Amino acid sequence: MLKTSFLPYQLQLKRPSGTSRGVLTTKDTWVVKVRDDARPQIVGIGECALFRGLSCDDRPEYKAVLQSLTPNLPPVDELFTRLKDYPSILFGMETALADLKNGGKRIIFPSDFSNGKSSIPINGLIWMGTKDEMKLQIREKIEQGFSCIKLKIGAIDFEAELELLKSIRKEFNASDIELRVDANGAFAVEEALEKLHRLSDLDLHSIEQPIRAGQWESMRKLCSETPLPIALDEELIGVNDLNAKKELLSTIRPQYIILKPSLHGGFSGSDEWIQLAESLHIGWWATSALESNIGLNAIAQWCATHHSSLPQGLGTGLLYTNNFESPLTLIGDKLTYDVNRPWGIHL
Repeated sequence: MLKTSFLPYQLQLKRPSGTSRGVLTTKDTWVVKVRDDARPQIVGIGECALFRGLSCDDRPEYKAVLQSLTPNLPPVDELFTRLKDYPSILFGMETALADLKNGGKRIIFPSDFSNGKSSIPINGLIWMGTKDEMKLQIREKIEQGFSCIKLKIGAIDFEAELELLKSIRKEFNASDIELRVDANGAFAVEEALEKLHRLSDLDLHSIEQPIRAGQWESMRKLCSETPLPIALDEELIGVNDLNAKKELLSTIRPQYIILKPSLHGGFSGSDEWIQLAESLHIGWWATSALESNIGLNAIAQWCATHHSSLPQGLGTGLLYTNNFESPLTLIGDKLTYDVNRPWGIHL
């Protein structure tokens, strides 16, 4: 019999960070532990990384769902059905069960990455802020060795953001620095195409979610006419049925999709998205969503099994003052797993 427990944990950000959901100073999460009565000394650990205001499972009954899984875990096939619309809980359970299966050593998806023999290229993330604040962050990322930078736009005046991007391009051309931007749905439908044309003059790689999610026909038209590749992100949240996923992708036909396992159906749901996208010749990459190192580790190991050549949008574990110590290490713009560094999870 498998036994489960959930422990609330509040992550403390080192500095207030601007997101599309406002400025964050803390991030609540739950650590899940799974034990097998037959091997009680081995503990599988995962993270139910709810993102308040963004996750489709940000519901009043969230804690009740967690409680329904304790202390005895339902059969695994039943579990996946029950948690289909609770991606952050499914994400945590998938991680903990895989960890338990692999000996409770935080090895979720064994590969050359988890063996310390390969690395994952990642983009440098620039948080929303004033023009000067964002420019300082960009300079820091370039000095750290990042060749791909992602900027969140839509928080300040569009003209100011355009000037910021132009100033980067004056110093670094597209062969030096790949630029991705994320609008988080900030553009109005009637002005989106014109803004995309202006942005496309700056040799950007892509733009995430230019208009608000849920406007399929407008997004379809935009994706068919855009001069700049469009990547869907928030558009995928809450679309957990396989047929609905097919309908969304075949209708909108984006150039890319961006997968966040804790938001987009766990690893099983994200794998569904990948299979559908590749069948339609749609590109993809993965992104973390402010998880602790427990969740980040699982996402990084999952990414490594897919062998994507694109820089992934993975965090570095350095956002929080009280994150869990882990073997995840950043060398330049490469995320690595240092097998000589121990885990530090004391709960």
